[in-house]
Amino acid sequence: MPLPLVPFLTLSAAVFAAPVEAQTIGIVAPVTESAELLGNQLRNGAEIAAAERRIAPANLRFADDSCSAEGGKQAAEAMVAGGVRIVAGFICTEAIEAALPILDKAGIPVITPGVRTNSLTDQRHKTGWPVYRMAPRADGEREAVSEILVEQWQDKLFAIVDDGTIYGRELVESFRLSAELAGLQPIFVDTYRPQLENQIGLVARLRRAGASHVLVGGDRVDVAIMGRDASELGFDLVIAAGETLRSAPGDVPLAAGTLMVGLPEPSDDAAEAVLEAFREREVLAEGYAIPGFAALEVAVEALIRAETSGRTLTEVLNADTFETAMGPVKFDDKGDLTQNPYRLFRYDGMKFVAVE
Repeated sequence: MPLPLVPFLTLSAAVFAAPVEAQTIGIVAPVTESAELLGNQLRNGAEIAAAERRIAPANLRFADDSCSAEGGKQAAEAMVAGGVRIVAGFICTEAIEAALPILDKAGIPVITPGVRTNSLTDQRHKTGWPVYRMAPRADGEREAVSEILVEQWQDKLFAIVDDGTIYGRELVESFRLSAELAGLQPIFVDTYRPQLENQIGLVARLRRAGASHVLVGGDRVDVAIMGRDASELGFDLVIAAGETLRSAPGDVPLAAGTLMVGLPEPSDDAAEAVLEAFREREVLAEGYAIPGFAALEVAVEALIRAETSGRTLTEVLNADTFETAMGPVKFDDKGDLTQNPYRLFRYDGMKFVAVE
């Protein structure tokens, strides 16, 4: 359920010096059917941010996009009809792609904390859509794996294996190409059969090849089994994988020392004051909650800066850096983050810890 917003308080921001109807902020998220949990996380986070910035309920408009093209169109029409100046939200590609032509025509920029589809921003030179993405791009993980591990494994005897899925193959092939461009070659390459009770055969082949490190394009369960089997063989093997390691654990625990190139948990980076705002309202700071909070922060700050500097909202969003609950945010000329948010983590036996 959406949160009740705090009563209207004296505003400290200059954003509402102009007429209220010209300064309304929109929040769009799916809160029906299968996407309800994630949509409510985003909505609650954005509404908590609004409350923390002393924004009145009258200055917010919410619309359910139903995670569908028709829902996105209807949500956009509701934003226009409600006099919204800027929108924070969307987690579904179909919905935002249907909404953007309408919002663009009305001059309403969108800050999305959830949509990763590359084409959303790659086609800006054609569409002109005023969309600003706080989520990583769909290819962000592959690029980060390549950049981070090529640097880390310059002097390592590394192998690459994948589970035969599109995800697995793309992850390891992207890394292999980057490694080759850097003059590095894997000493072993293989495709393994996933979801087996053990991977002794694969691990034994890795040992015979002389590999000390391996990138796995596969899921957490298989990575855990490889780590267990390597340990049972007395084989000191460093295993790395992507953000699939953030998934629910299986029966076999991950081996301590397993590396992950993944996204930080938003709650790990958020300031204590932000976490306290969630605790006060008895809302879990999980999933899209803090990204929703941060997107609303950017929307509010962009309005303030546009109002006080005489610039347009898109000029502000194109040029400025914004301090948020997820750290500094700056957008490039396509509307993507200027810095890839993926980082390298090491599993300590209980949790993933950032590798400095």
